[in-house]
Amino acid sequence: MHSTRKLWTWLAVICVLSFTVLGWVGTEIYLTAPPIPNQVVSTQGKVLFSEGQVQRGQEAWLAAGGQQLGTVWGHGSYVAPDWSADWLHRESLALLEIWAQKENKLSFEQLSTPRQGELKARLKEEMRGNTYDQKNGVITLSPERAAAVQLVTQHYVALFGNDPSLEKLREQYAMNKGSLPDPADLQALPAFFFWSSWAAAADRPGEEGLSYTSNWPHEPLVENTPTAGAGIWSIASVILMIAAIAGMIFYHSASKEESDPVPPKTDPLFDMKPTPSMLATKKYFFVVIGLILAQVGMGVITAHYAVEGHSFFGFPLAEILPFTVSRTIHTQFAVLWIATAWLATGLYIAPAISGYEPKFQKLGVNVLFYALLFIVVGSTAMGWLGSLQHKGNEFAFWIGNQGLEFTSMGRVWQILLFIGLLFWVTLLGRGLLPALKKPSESRGLIAMVFLAAMCIGGFYATSLTWGPHTHYSMIEYWRWWLVHLWVEGFFEVFATAVIALLFTRLGLIHAATANSAIILETIVFLFGGILGTLHHLYFTGTPTFVIAIGAMFSALEVVPLAMIGVEAYRNYQRSKAAAWVQSYKWSILCFIAVGFWNTVGAGLLGFSINTPIALYYMQGLNMTAAHGHAALFGVYGMLGIGLLLFCLRGLSARAAWSDKLLQAMFWLLNIGLAMMVFISLVPAGIYQAVASITKGMWFARSPEVIHSHLMETLVWLRVPGDVVFAIGTVCLALFAFRLLIAKKAANVSLNSSIPAKKTKQA
Repeated sequence: MHSTRKLWTWLAVICVLSFTVLGWVGTEIYLTAPPIPNQVVSTQGKVLFSEGQVQRGQEAWLAAGGQQLGTVWGHGSYVAPDWSADWLHRESLALLEIWAQKENKLSFEQLSTPRQGELKARLKEEMRGNTYDQKNGVITLSPERAAAVQLVTQHYVALFGNDPSLEKLREQYAMNKGSLPDPADLQALPAFFFWSSWAAAADRPGEEGLSYTSNWPHEPLVENTPTAGAGIWSIASVILMIAAIAGMIFYHSASKEESDPVPPKTDPLFDMKPTPSMLATKKYFFVVIGLILAQVGMGVITAHYAVEGHSFFGFPLAEILPFTVSRTIHTQFAVLWIATAWLATGLYIAPAISGYEPKFQKLGVNVLFYALLFIVVGSTAMGWLGSLQHKGNEFAFWIGNQGLEFTSMGRVWQILLFIGLLFWVTLLGRGLLPALKKPSESRGLIAMVFLAAMCIGGFYATSLTWGPHTHYSMIEYWRWWLVHLWVEGFFEVFATAVIALLFTRLGLIHAATANSAIILETIVFLFGGILGTLHHLYFTGTPTFVIAIGAMFSALEVVPLAMIGVEAYRNYQRSKAAAWVQSYKWSILCFIAVGFWNTVGAGLLGFSINTPIALYYMQGLNMTAAHGHAALFGVYGMLGIGLLLFCLRGLSARAAWSDKLLQAMFWLLNIGLAMMVFISLVPAGIYQAVASITKGMWFARSPEVIHSHLMETLVWLRVPGDVVFAIGTVCLALFAFRLLIAKKAANVSLNSSIPAKKTKQA
């Protein structure tokens, strides 16, 4: 610890400064977010939307599926439209048509080109004009625009209601009829969509040509185009990234890395006898595999809904499992199984590292397991029930499905999960405490594991920061604290430190080297990662400086990935260091795969959409899905599977171990993922990006594009990759089944546990 004190100091300084800036940005978003009007009225005094309807409309949309049913400001799912872009385009067309009919007695399309140009110029002035009165909280519209708003309102009331004439459109959007049975919700929903569209086009006070969402979405009719800042900061971020990568390469080439130690002649962990609490973690890993199977199954169903919005190969599955539910489970289970694998790994390694089994540790591990199982089953069942039976806004927020991507479970379940995570940190701390007290070369690594665990437990509190009436901009701000910082930040630090710790225990790397390397890697990662969170918030009603900060620091997130291939190659060499290392071959290869997908999924695909100018045109399109699949499963999923295999190696009868099944699992998962991403999702994303650039975001997300022959063909082209990937998960399940049915006699040696107080340190 003493030899790395400067690194720890730098880490602390960077974290404090970064979170201070991130907190300050949050206050600025709160102060300058698009105002929510008390009323929307015409100049003739007609009330279009009354006080509270915008907020109720937001709650209604979230209860109906929310970010699983299209997007607002680009965040959510990709089959239904982006409602802010869709409303903006529909209102613009309606207003042009009203003017044309009123003034020329012709449809807009029948007008001459010069006359159309005149009306388009007037449209820009009308739509970009900010008539919000801060004193009374009222937005005032011209009579013609008020009529256009009423026409679009009727469309959405019919769409989210039961109008049979829109059944085909609902199928294309993968939404069921009667999404909002409550008449008050149905009337309030258009108010929220109008407001999100108004904020996207209306100029900010004191600005010209700059809306509250920095002119997102792209809509040529109202001249919503990228700001100069989006282009400038994109260029600056690329330059900074290249310079930082060059600096990192120079640093690595100039510094002499200590060579790996001579590996032990035998496996240092071969004779380790698992403690009762370590044995109790075994069931966690089998549940993880069950969640993987469920997640993949829901992914297949969800992808198919992009072709048949209400059916699964002709069967009317949406009647009992609508798209909003299947996608919720698919995204939520992805986070849950990865997190469970990492949590269980922490509980497994704590006694192995410290050589100490705290009193009642096994009981705590078992209680936590059943508590987590209750949360997973309960939140899933209540989310499904609330969505299917339309239980209402209060039920959705507190017990059912909040409608927020990756953070969908109701508030009661979030509170229970937060308590569970704090309990996990307590169990982990009890197990690691002796090792933290004892001076050793590994103590820095152990401290990093525990600090990351504390952040995992503590930062989940960000899921409790928003309420049912919170401004949508602030919901997005806090949601990305959870999704980006919790999942992509501290969980990754935790897993990386655990891997380094495992390698030191196996004698494959020096503890002192690993200690310094992990702290330095964490510094580099969090320096870009904490403020890099803001790249998710470019166009969510935030100040323009968010684009500058987010662009520069998200570019720095790519920098450590530039050297990830070197580390992956070194890990590959370590897998051949001694004959006994082959026992951990597939765990190590999973860690190598993490390096590959970090470079490809998080690095190349991530940075392809992270610059402001790229994200302006591609937010909410399939390029985001390509990055999400490659990064979430390729990086975090393969990390989870690698840790799972390492732990099961020490918990299972060696005779039941099947390297053949693991070999098939490894290659099928990675090849299937690559096929899925590069044969289907990336081409679909590029096709949509062209549509977005040429005609606007509304067009890229319209049925004309989503259900075009090419796009539906690309959806079907997912099938080969999905099948290969699914077979890989089946191989993993068969591997686990072999371990489950292994004869009891083969596990006799494993059933003898070490004393409850102290044991020989592994």
